[in-house]
Amino acid sequence: MHKVAILLLLVVMMTSCDPNRVYDNYETVSNGWNINDSIQFEISDVDSITPHNVFITLRNTNAYKYSNIFLIAKMDFPNGKQLTDTLEYAMATPEGKWLGTGFNDIKENKLWYEEGVRFRESGTYNFSIKHAVRKNGSISGDERLEGITEVGLRIERSQK
Repeated sequence: MHKVAILLLLVVMMTSCDPNRVYDNYETVSNGWNINDSIQFEISDVDSITPHNVFITLRNTNAYKYSNIFLIAKMDFPNGKQLTDTLEYAMATPEGKWLGTGFNDIKENKLWYEEGVRFRESGTYNFSIKHAVRKNGSISGDERLEGITEVGLRIERSQK
């Protein structure tokens, strides 16, 4: 028990000392990620001068059946402008080893979404993320995507 407490303390110390983190939040996905479910994040009062890097973060288990993932990410600006992207990310190596970091059967993937973003408009920015995963040879998407346990959004100050 003593080793677990020390490990937990180290993890808390390492994550709390992150000077580049501006926003980091996760939403839990229960009983599979339905293809019609959009994960939502709202961000406001972000520094408008500094460029930021935006990441989508995913946590998956061994129940995830695919080696990659397709996502539809949308950013709504305060003035009504929308930016929509269809993204593909590798989740495993060709040998089947999970990418990402973590212990046991849960892996965390920090995936590039947008680089050098400047939040020039005051107000609230809305982000939404949906999955668009399909089985090989299928036109319709996987209705209930198993193995993704959490979907997150992380914004960091750019180092450039």
